[in-house]
Amino acid sequence: MAHGLTEQDEADILIVGAGASGAAAAWRLANAGLDVVCLEQGGWYDHAQSPSVGADWELSRFGRNSNNPNVRRLPEDYPVNDNDTPIAPSMYNAVGGSTIHWGGHFPRFHPQDFKVRSVDGVAEDWPLTYDELEPYYEINDRIMGVSGLGGDPANPPRTPRAMPPLPPGRGGEILARAFDRLGWHWWPTDNAINTRATKDGRGACNNCGPCDLGCPIGARGSADITYWPLALTAGVTLRTHARVREILIDSQGRASGAIFFDHEGIERRQRARAVIVAANGVGTARLLLISRSGPFPDGLANSSGLVGRNLMHHPTGLVTGLFSEDLEGYKGLFSQCICSQEFYDTRPEHDFVRGFHLQILRCDGPVSVAVGGYLEGVPWGGAHHAEWAARFGRLASTTITAEDLPNEANTVTLDSELTDGDGIPASKLTYAVDDNTRTMIDFGIARARELFAEAGAVRTVDQALLPSTGFHLMGTARMGEDPKKSVVDRWGRAHDVANLFIIDGSVFVTCAALNPTSTIQALALRTADHIIETRGARPT
Repeated sequence: MAHGLTEQDEADILIVGAGASGAAAAWRLANAGLDVVCLEQGGWYDHAQSPSVGADWELSRFGRNSNNPNVRRLPEDYPVNDNDTPIAPSMYNAVGGSTIHWGGHFPRFHPQDFKVRSVDGVAEDWPLTYDELEPYYEINDRIMGVSGLGGDPANPPRTPRAMPPLPPGRGGEILARAFDRLGWHWWPTDNAINTRATKDGRGACNNCGPCDLGCPIGARGSADITYWPLALTAGVTLRTHARVREILIDSQGRASGAIFFDHEGIERRQRARAVIVAANGVGTARLLLISRSGPFPDGLANSSGLVGRNLMHHPTGLVTGLFSEDLEGYKGLFSQCICSQEFYDTRPEHDFVRGFHLQILRCDGPVSVAVGGYLEGVPWGGAHHAEWAARFGRLASTTITAEDLPNEANTVTLDSELTDGDGIPASKLTYAVDDNTRTMIDFGIARARELFAEAGAVRTVDQALLPSTGFHLMGTARMGEDPKKSVVDRWGRAHDVANLFIIDGSVFVTCAALNPTSTIQALALRTADHIIETRGARPT
């Protein structure tokens, strides 16, 4: 029997998950005067102690600071059975969620990404439009802090970026000129990374590189240093090291709170008048499936049978080019500097539908280059240092980030044997890359080789599918108007439970070919405003 909290501890809103979407919604709701409690199974991340300030920062990626919870195995992690997927999960449990371990790339979806069925005859249309979401993109850009350059012809007009773009570096400049000679689109990337210091004490990017390990000067925006200070000031109660075991349902079939394990492993109950789940495309499906009851024998809000189905990633190919000249590839953020959306949309001459996004990456660090990085390993022996020097700083890569079409056979289910540290069933991923995506990536690899040849690379190496790219987890509680074909409505409200909302990437109908964080947070803000309006409150 859970140890229930007293009646006066009932909150207006309970949010499960303190990551990108949970943080945004918590701030918006509390700022409107609602009593908000957030449960987060991780703790606070100390950016001042980021591995990037130590000499072994590259090695840490293979252990406690891996993006993969199955490698990291911290107490707050939960394991994921990934035996039946070629793409390994990449996620992080902490205040700030997976924005703790990300590169900060911050694009918006295109208007046509919300109407794929209407435009291309595949998948389904979203029950909302870009124009409905656009005001929330703007709010989110302001809170997160976005650097970039306006006027991109591949994207709709938007307000000027708060800060100028990050420098492309020598490699970025060389590849940009190659794009120009080929007549292909390119543009500096939008990033949630400061290029100048801000009044809240965050520094300007110093181009040190390992952004994915945390930013000790606060230049890279993560939800723990952008939204959470504002949310806490607005009165949100944040309980860390609180692992939710089950969402509770009352006798009327409404969500009434959750049972969770506190930091001492004691079961407790948090009561609430409404519940929001923000636990990512794997964690949310897992929690809903675990929360079985008499009215919901197949999992909470799962009358459609679609909870956990239609898992989408962004399958990613890669081409790396080696240059004879020094590109100073060790300078600058570890991932994107410029991008191309030349092949973003469906074209009649292609033998695949939809498209992909090209993103230029800089060189790996010295250890990664020595053990191979995206090339083969540098041979040991007398010529090792000379070969290493011929590579270090002279490498650049481009990812081919493909749009993944939804498929009900790609799933998140509950594992029959694997559990987390509190005995809660773990997730099992079952996923296969379809022929459309493989054809798309092959085409993208050929175009990337063409780009590097034009740029003067002396040789290229490619990979058709990067295995450690399960960082965009989408589609497992999809949005739609028809309760038989979706889990939540256009506001993120569960069709089956009137006061249960989902606000992470699991609600995505389609996934575009772009990093989803900006869109996830915009959706969370929009859902928060809907909750505020239907309760008669107004945001300040």
